[in-house]
Amino acid sequence: MAGGLAALLDDVAAITRAAAASLDDVTAMAGKTSIKAAGVVVDDAAVTPQYVQGVKPARELPMIWRIAKGSLVNKIIIILPIALLLSTFAPWALTPILMLGGTYLCFEGAEKIWHSIHQRIKGEEHSTTPKSQESPKSEDQLVKSAITTDLILSAEIMVISLNEISDQTIWMRAGVLFIVGVGITALVYGVVGILVKMDDAGLALTQRNSSAAQKFGRGLVKAMPIVLQVISVLGVFAMLWVGGHIMVVGTEELGWTLPYHLVHDLETWAQGIGGSTLGWFGNTFGSLVFGLAWGAIITTIILTAKRIFSKKN
Repeated sequence: MAGGLAALLDDVAAITRAAAASLDDVTAMAGKTSIKAAGVVVDDAAVTPQYVQGVKPARELPMIWRIAKGSLVNKIIIILPIALLLSTFAPWALTPILMLGGTYLCFEGAEKIWHSIHQRIKGEEHSTTPKSQESPKSEDQLVKSAITTDLILSAEIMVISLNEISDQTIWMRAGVLFIVGVGITALVYGVVGILVKMDDAGLALTQRNSSAAQKFGRGLVKAMPIVLQVISVLGVFAMLWVGGHIMVVGTEELGWTLPYHLVHDLETWAQGIGGSTLGWFGNTFGSLVFGLAWGAIITTIILTAKRIFSKKN
């Protein structure tokens, strides 16, 4: 009896070790795949605060929590099963889907740059009216709009992650995507929650008796618009980088190898000068330039089509 119990405990210990090793593998893969989706994550964090500008401070965090729950539904309930089905029964569709998402990212980045340049040429200023005060939209409508935007970004995050682990078992893919979905949602909306409350924290500090606290509070209030603007700019460049990289790799897989070879040659040249770090910057810069060029083409086509359509109407 004692020998049987010892053997059973050994089996349980072996199973536990195997499960722990598998969990470590899943966690490690989730971390690596999340890096590939960094550009979309930055854009997600940059976009969301716009939806709670102008609302009552007491409603900011509840709105972010509602958007975060909607984001989890997008990733775990809607996107994850569809992505697993596609990777199992139609893996050939992943590259075209990924390229569609990459095209969207390139277009978004290029369109934002064009819009900014167009405003500067015309001498226009960005509207400072919060979204919630520009129209009679209710909180529910704002949350719905934010979740709809999140669906596009979440789909891109999950497909990028899936593309990195397409050679793994379906259970490994499911585990990695689940961790990526939950982890990135917690990260993005945790950061967003902090960002939107920083100005409130600054205002609270200005009410303190300490002059140092008041000074820090005033600095915080003044700095937050700049911080949000910097995040927004980084989001644009991140979209162009990630979208361009997706398109460079995708076009190479589909038979058009020129962009891939140009970026690869730039990476090799930079690596020869300054090592792997400079090589990474070379690849990133090449992908960003291609993403900007591709996005500019798509933006031109869409703006021309809109202009023609508006004239006909």
